[in-house]
Amino acid sequence: MKLVVVGHGMVGHKFLEGVLEYANDDVEITVIAEEPRLAYDRVHLSEYFSGKSAKDLSLARQDFADAYGIDLHLDTQAIAIDREAQVVTTKSGQQVPYDKLILSTGSYPFVPPIPGNDRENCFVYRTIEDLDAIRAASQTAKNGVVIGGGLLGLEAAKALVDLDLKAHVVEFAPRLMAVQIDDLGAKVLRNKIEDLGVEVLTQKATQAIEDGATDDGESFVHSMKFSDGTELKTDLIVFSAGIRPRDELARQSGLELGERGGIVINDYCQTSDEHIYAIGECALWQGKIYGLVAPGYDMARIAAKHVMQEETNCFAGADMSTKLKLMGVDVASIGDAHANHPSAASYFYNDDHAQVYKKIVINKETKKLLGAVLVGDAKEYSELLQMMLNDMDLPENPDSLIVPQYGGSNVASSGGTGVDLLPDSATICSCNNVSKADLCSAIADGSTSLGALKKCTKAATACGGCAPLVTQVLKAELQRQGVTVNNHLCEHFPYSRQELYHLVRVNEIRSFDELISKHGHGLGCDICKPTASNILASCWNDFILQKEHAGLQDSNDYFLGNIQKDGSYSVVPRMAGGEVTPDGLIAVGQIAKKYGLYTKITGGQRVDLFGAQVHQLPTIWEELIAAGFESGHAYGKSLRTVKSCVGSTWCRYGVDDSVGLAIFLENRYKGLRSPHKLKMAVSGCTRECAEAQGKDVGVIATEKGWNLYVCGNGGMKPRHAELLASDLDTNTLIRYIDRFFMFYIQTADRLQRTSVWRDNLEGGLDYLKDVVVNDSLGVAQELEDRMQHVVNTYQDEWNTAVTDPKVRARFQTFINSDQADPHIQFTPERGQIRPMNAQERDAKRIAVTSV
Repeated sequence: MKLVVVGHGMVGHKFLEGVLEYANDDVEITVIAEEPRLAYDRVHLSEYFSGKSAKDLSLARQDFADAYGIDLHLDTQAIAIDREAQVVTTKSGQQVPYDKLILSTGSYPFVPPIPGNDRENCFVYRTIEDLDAIRAASQTAKNGVVIGGGLLGLEAAKALVDLDLKAHVVEFAPRLMAVQIDDLGAKVLRNKIEDLGVEVLTQKATQAIEDGATDDGESFVHSMKFSDGTELKTDLIVFSAGIRPRDELARQSGLELGERGGIVINDYCQTSDEHIYAIGECALWQGKIYGLVAPGYDMARIAAKHVMQEETNCFAGADMSTKLKLMGVDVASIGDAHANHPSAASYFYNDDHAQVYKKIVINKETKKLLGAVLVGDAKEYSELLQMMLNDMDLPENPDSLIVPQYGGSNVASSGGTGVDLLPDSATICSCNNVSKADLCSAIADGSTSLGALKKCTKAATACGGCAPLVTQVLKAELQRQGVTVNNHLCEHFPYSRQELYHLVRVNEIRSFDELISKHGHGLGCDICKPTASNILASCWNDFILQKEHAGLQDSNDYFLGNIQKDGSYSVVPRMAGGEVTPDGLIAVGQIAKKYGLYTKITGGQRVDLFGAQVHQLPTIWEELIAAGFESGHAYGKSLRTVKSCVGSTWCRYGVDDSVGLAIFLENRYKGLRSPHKLKMAVSGCTRECAEAQGKDVGVIATEKGWNLYVCGNGGMKPRHAELLASDLDTNTLIRYIDRFFMFYIQTADRLQRTSVWRDNLEGGLDYLKDVVVNDSLGVAQELEDRMQHVVNTYQDEWNTAVTDPKVRARFQTFINSDQADPHIQFTPERGQIRPMNAQERDAKRIAVTSV
């Protein structure tokens, strides 16, 4: 069989690798490549300007063709296909016959038809030769402009910065990366890029590129004229305004093309001519061009097997999620990032100070993840992507996947480790089609380091975005095999959370500075700082916003409120046991009405108030405190609520006062800081109206006392609580809960639910019973004393915050103004307010502009 491949880019090379797995002496392979070099890594092309050589980027060794008997023609352009004679003609007139022809011609950069686009020092950003030309021009240039603010445009801007040029990005759309991220994400991205010295101009239409002449004594090569009458002078211009498929060969030979270009293919990557295949960016499958390397690789694998008559699956499209580091800024887009699905709803977290934005898009039933946007910090990318791809259920509180208080591995924190929840069939590396089962098999065969695993499976060797998840699989599998795995909290502390807790307790360490100077190194990070703060609060119960502690907190704890999707905050006063007086209800209603807040009775039997801006929080809480309320700690890794039924007080089935006990327990443990949030419930009888057996601690009344259940949770991986002790009197019940909570706090890992902690306890429930009930370790009195210290030192954090002028001063949207955040906008719904969605904000903006 005569097999001809036109194009030797990343996808063309992947096809050759696939064919060579099955090829024998009966296959003659010819490669016609337009570029003067072998395939190279175009994904990391920008690294050519930051130290990597062409050799470093190469995907094939120099003797690749000779080693495999391939007839390779570099720097050769194919110009015609004679489908009837099955011959490809090159520009030099050479005719190459084929039995099967593979078109892997890729795409070309689109250059807008702007007068002057062909002037000197105008470039595209596609090949190493393009980069060489840009580098040469930069030697005499002072500044440069990239036309296009998409993925490639920002990569090109990074290249200009690396060449020590003053860089500008000019984008026609109102935001950067308009295809991948939303308005708020683009705002954060723009701020971060501008902080790096790149000037960003959006909503700019370039009408002409003219001679730059001289400006204030400085001469420039170009003057860019914009439609709004402004201009920008520069020495160098890079066009990065999108790509178009290289389909001219297919067009010349009469193959079926899409309406807007692209070579139409079927599920096996065959074109309208069964002898010709198309793969990569030149191919159009079901009306869509795939511009990422992973789907191109998938096409290459399928086409290779089909050509060689091997059994293969069909091409079924590809997920276009992507994670990149643009100019040092993490940017990730997953699935339906713009919430286009008719039933989509969104949660988002935005931290202007840290310049971090995160959004998840879920279905209306809050069961499945549809998409996500991550800017500034994309550590959740791998786990969120796997949740979407594997149709995994969301945790009870979907926002726990992105808000900082739950930390980096949020999927894991919702019950079980993230990789343990993934099926063996889950694709970990989409670029090279490596499943979890493939990785586990390779680890079992001896690939016990990340480097060995990459070499064996090729996972994380293309775009590299899956490397964190590959590492997680490696660690989890090694642990399963009994191999010791590093459990350090982070790079700054060579200890686990449990070990840090004991260091703090034994050495009576009272601050993070003291802890890191004695037992760590560096300045700390967003993993160890909140963890240390949590440990310090659990041990000493100091006010978390004291000067030495405030900087350690995540955004929710720092502002003593949960940040919501639109950047506003929730206000959650404690209503112990779900009980509230009529006067209390009236006060809450009046405050909500005064400040225009949305009110809702939650599953935790409290009234939550939503829509408060940062500067409003102290005044709202002053009024709530005056009405007898205190912080509900809805923002903290601490006790949230103790849910109850009405018990024997009202219910004809109740056998004990569940409300009274719930109120006592909530008041006893309020403010208790722990590795993860805690929920409790008390049911007045075995009918379980308070759902106590789904909580971290659940209590059910019996005819003889109280049954104590522990380590249950709802969420992503629901777990039924287990019976720890039966028929307890109230005093014994409280002592056991004291012991249980403090033992958990002392020994659990960072962000570990009680259910996961219980599953990881050596000896399981029997061991836990021995410690808590039988005092097998002899620490019961110590645990009770430590809990009593927490109870005795409780303070209402909001009361302290509003009465301390220095703390209160933190609560403002702008450091130099008292005005409200103009980006937080509401619309009426069912007699209350809700945050405007992007479409509504756009419509309002257009209406205001028109007026």
